[in-house]
Amino acid sequence: MSVLIWIVIIALFLASFVSLVFPIIPGPLVLWLGFLAYYFFLNGNELSLFFWIAMVLLTILLIVSDIIANSYFVKKYGGSKWGERSAALGVIVGSFIIPPFGIIVVPFLIVLVVELVQKRTVNEALKAAMGSLFGFLSGSFAKIIIQLFMIIWFFIEIWI
Repeated sequence: MSVLIWIVIIALFLASFVSLVFPIIPGPLVLWLGFLAYYFFLNGNELSLFFWIAMVLLTILLIVSDIIANSYFVKKYGGSKWGERSAALGVIVGSFIIPPFGIIVVPFLIVLVVELVQKRTVNEALKAAMGSLFGFLSGSFAKIIIQLFMIIWFFIEIWI
């Protein structure tokens, strides 16, 4: 039975990375299902209170990493406050529209349109929209690192 539980846990951890390409899969939730499967079906006593607190904090960071990265890069590439806000909205909306490409295309297009409506030049608007693309890529990279860190911490916690 424990082999089956381990297969489920590993599958859940892998699915959390699939969520980077298909944002319709809730990556943080899938990670937590893996942690909870271990806790309830194998040996919950091995996971410390410090582990659980850290996982909550890292989960919050994981959830907001796309929004933070998108807003940061739109601002860095000359986007307006409305461009930053629309990039954050675009990430959320894009998660549900034409996955997995919506999370890239929707923020880009929304920022482009918002900047053009604010009477920016096409070049300035494209630059800000490219910022949203860089934001997506850096947010995805951050999510990979955070998820790997969480999974590695989990294994260290149960093996040491």
